[in-house]
Amino acid sequence: MSNYVFPPAPQAAVPVQGSSQHYAVRRIFCVGRNYAAHAREMGADPEREPPFYFNKAPAHLVLSGASVPYALGTQDLHHEMELVIALGAAAFRATPAQARECVWGYACGLDMTRRDLQGEAKKAGRPWSFGKDFEQAAVISPLRRASEIGHPARGAIQLSVNGQLKQSGDLSDMIWSVPEVVANLSAYYHLGPGDLIYTGTPEGVGAVQPGDVLNGRIEGVGEIALTIGAPQ
Repeated sequence: MSNYVFPPAPQAAVPVQGSSQHYAVRRIFCVGRNYAAHAREMGADPEREPPFYFNKAPAHLVLSGASVPYALGTQDLHHEMELVIALGAAAFRATPAQARECVWGYACGLDMTRRDLQGEAKKAGRPWSFGKDFEQAAVISPLRRASEIGHPARGAIQLSVNGQLKQSGDLSDMIWSVPEVVANLSAYYHLGPGDLIYTGTPEGVGAVQPGDVLNGRIEGVGEIALTIGAPQ
């Protein structure tokens, strides 16, 4: 007999490429404005100031290949193509070299954004939660082990909508590298297995509409796909 008032929610997890195993997700962190060109298109100064973060709930993960309804409460849903880090070891007050050894794998991700709500929050000096953390806002491809693909520091990152290229950059364009991001975040959290980090998006973010098909790729990491359905 269960001691829970309601049955616990299923464990959020991401499949591992080429395996029957899954990666259990504990937390999702996201880096804001980690590509200089994207920072400029958002009206920000891309100087190398310390990175900042926001969160998405693991319950809001959706796997690549899904069809999801157009997000609730927005008239301006945007795509943001990103490299995702999956940690596999504890990291606390780590150096970049130590942080790199804590990375278990990588995936392609889409940080779906209710841009109008995010914009309103920015103007009011409020948190971005309503603009960033909502149902099916964290899209992810199967994970690739770092032991298999290494630690990609450069390579094309692209997203097309209905076959038209919208975002195109290179991982080397990141203001803060993967080891630097993990090291910095580890000064504020006891990081460890189950933590995902979305590392920011290159320029070219834009609105999507019901019926749109999104296809992204990161060289050496994988591919991701999402279909935007009708609103509920």
